[in-house]
Amino acid sequence: MAASIRTLLRVLCESTHNIQHVSRSRIKHSCCNAGITVCRGYSGGSEGKTTHFGFETVPEEEKAERVYKVFETVAKKYDVMNDAMSLGTHRLWKDALLHIMNPQPGLRLLDTAGGTGDISFRFLEYTRLMYDRQQRQRVRSIQTPSWQELSKHYKTDEEGPRQSRAVVCDINKEMLKVGKQRAEKAGISTGISWVVGDAEELPFDDNQFDLYTIAFGIRNVTHIEQALQEAFRSLKPGGRFLCLEFSKVSNPLLARLYDAYSFQMIPVMGKVIAGDWKSYQYLVESIRKFPDQETFKDMIEDAGFLCVQYFNLTGGIVAIHSGFKL
Repeated sequence: MAASIRTLLRVLCESTHNIQHVSRSRIKHSCCNAGITVCRGYSGGSEGKTTHFGFETVPEEEKAERVYKVFETVAKKYDVMNDAMSLGTHRLWKDALLHIMNPQPGLRLLDTAGGTGDISFRFLEYTRLMYDRQQRQRVRSIQTPSWQELSKHYKTDEEGPRQSRAVVCDINKEMLKVGKQRAEKAGISTGISWVVGDAEELPFDDNQFDLYTIAFGIRNVTHIEQALQEAFRSLKPGGRFLCLEFSKVSNPLLARLYDAYSFQMIPVMGKVIAGDWKSYQYLVESIRKFPDQETFKDMIEDAGFLCVQYFNLTGGIVAIHSGFKL
């Protein structure tokens, strides 16, 4: 039944694709498994190639190291700076991601570039509340239960709910360290695990997760296409990809105000609050180098995802992209 539903969804989604999307060639990747560690090789050699690090052009092999140093430096002040830079709005953006996701109890989430755990914490809380709501609705539906129904109800409760699980995967050990400390302070000890891993070479077997999220992280990877392919590979058939990222503002007036605030205020905040001007100058520049909403949508489709759509938040300052592996 589930397979037939996926087939129907695939047909419906493919029928909406533009012919130029259908004709695109899709990059394949090879893999080799060794126990639980998955070895992945990116087909495009980086030797001699360049990419951007903010507005600066650097060799591809240098970018990952420089990005690592940025987040190693800002890790301890990361959450404080997020509140300061966005005036707390990042919390609403992350809440919006969870409402669009609408995860059900028992699902498994891969929170890539999850760092300090914001998305995973919200996911676990959301699914817990969803389970409680479903239980209340089930109890209310039994008006005058028979003893057989009561017996069945108690048996189900004893078996317990299907536990939702979140795996926070981040290449930066300092970011994960801060996330673990936050989890301990919040009393979150079950349903979450922390893994050091690269978004371009995820250390997981194929078809492992129901949901894949990456929030404010994909613009920092060297090969975005490879990270998208890894997201597709790691998801189960029927799984969903969700990306929360800074994007392009469509309103000219808002765009000018946003640029002025970003370049004139955010690096200053970084210096005052975190003692680091350069890292936050890079973060501002990296946003401007990231593809716009439509271009990124095309990239997600090229990775194999279907039913791809996006939702602009705060005038397009950020966007949530969604796609399914069908």
